[in-house]
Amino acid sequence: MNLVLVLVLTLSCLLLFSLWRQSSGKWKLPPGPTPLPIIGNFLQIDVKNIHQSLTNFSKTYGPVFTLYFGSQPTVVLYGYKAVKEALIDHREEFSGRGRLPIFDKIFKGQGIGFSHGNAWKVTRRFTVTTLRTLGMGKRTIEDKVQEEAQCLVKELKKMNGSPCDPQFIIGCAPCNVICSIILQNHFDYEDKNFLSLVEKIKECIKILSSPWSQVCNAFPLLLDYCPGSHNLFFKNCKYIKSYLLEKIKEHEESLDVTNPQDFIDYFLIQRSQESGNQQLNYTLEHLATLVIDLLLAGRDSISSTMKFALLLLMKHPNITAKVQEEIDCVIGRHRSPCMQDKNHMPYTNAMVHEVQRFIDIAPNSVVHEVTCDTKFRNYFIPKGTAVLTSLTSVLYDSKEFPNPEMFDPGHFLDGNGNFKKSDYFMPFSAGKRMCVGDSLARMELFLFLTTILQNFKLKSLVDPEDIDITPVYSGLASVPPTFQMCFIPV
Repeated sequence: MNLVLVLVLTLSCLLLFSLWRQSSGKWKLPPGPTPLPIIGNFLQIDVKNIHQSLTNFSKTYGPVFTLYFGSQPTVVLYGYKAVKEALIDHREEFSGRGRLPIFDKIFKGQGIGFSHGNAWKVTRRFTVTTLRTLGMGKRTIEDKVQEEAQCLVKELKKMNGSPCDPQFIIGCAPCNVICSIILQNHFDYEDKNFLSLVEKIKECIKILSSPWSQVCNAFPLLLDYCPGSHNLFFKNCKYIKSYLLEKIKEHEESLDVTNPQDFIDYFLIQRSQESGNQQLNYTLEHLATLVIDLLLAGRDSISSTMKFALLLLMKHPNITAKVQEEIDCVIGRHRSPCMQDKNHMPYTNAMVHEVQRFIDIAPNSVVHEVTCDTKFRNYFIPKGTAVLTSLTSVLYDSKEFPNPEMFDPGHFLDGNGNFKKSDYFMPFSAGKRMCVGDSLARMELFLFLTTILQNFKLKSLVDPEDIDITPVYSGLASVPPTFQMCFIPV
């Protein structure tokens, strides 16, 4: 048979199958734009500005609608009410993790971020319990963060107020905190292995947030047959995993079951006690993947938030001046900031919250999945359907945050200048898939930023009005632009 005829017949069958799949299940799902065969709605979505595309679709189809990324349907939740109803009121049904081929290929369903079912539940329970045992949210961890904040100040003072790109140094601090919890290691900022680890984690997040990665997740065949930045992601992940497996081997050799020191020790002890438990795969590969999850989340979200914060504080010197005035009044210059100070520093607390709201670090969170056939707002969502939650639509709700496009700590202050909580504050999502390190992240941001502002005046190399805070990418995470600045000791 002629090769051309075979190709035509094959393509025709694929088109018919795609149309049949989309039409047979369409009546069950929320409304949405008509998808094309195979590519779905991909041409109607701006991968460089997904939020604007979702906003436009919501105006036509409402707060719950369906998009096809390739041939697979994805239910999109837009706005606080829809997101809250799904992730909090129906938290069990929406607690699944959607399939992201770029992660599945390298992690194979292991770890905590991209595992499923009972394996995920057991892994998450172990992770949360162990992190709490190690002091998450307690004074033990606070001491480590304070110590790292002083190391950061020491490194920044070496610049002697000269222009520098702060992004690498800023990224080292949160990485060291999470490494101290996981590996019981505090690395010197000039340690070559540590620097390589930090750089590769940074590259991974940038690649994952790029438009190319969004395309690859929609059309996974590209991962196997096309060149592209995804190959660097796979290479970096293999390097990180190899590095961690060496550290795990060292832990095995020095393990004292009566005196565990860090996260890896606790996993190895649990592994020896429950080797027959099939719910959690107690392999060293699983442990390495779990640690990668914690490193990627624990390092990059805080690092990126701090970089954006520096840009915003330089762009709004009047806000910076108010924060530093509060620091001088409550803390002074001769002791380290602590978490108790936050209760007496409403403006600084509001500033940190506003940074997180404004930069929108995870615009659409990580894709969810319904764990069972689910009825939601009179729609029927079949088990296994992917769910995208627009956190941007929550953090930029104009009814809750007047003039949301403006950076204004007043969004979190009442009429008397007291700190005001908001249910719309979901920078790390909500429900059962919420980031396990949320409390650590809030602690790090407050202590790192107040310590920097206690010790330095921030100076931009350009006029504040010309500072560009536009993210390089806004895919899986918002990636800050490169910039230079001066840290002037005070």
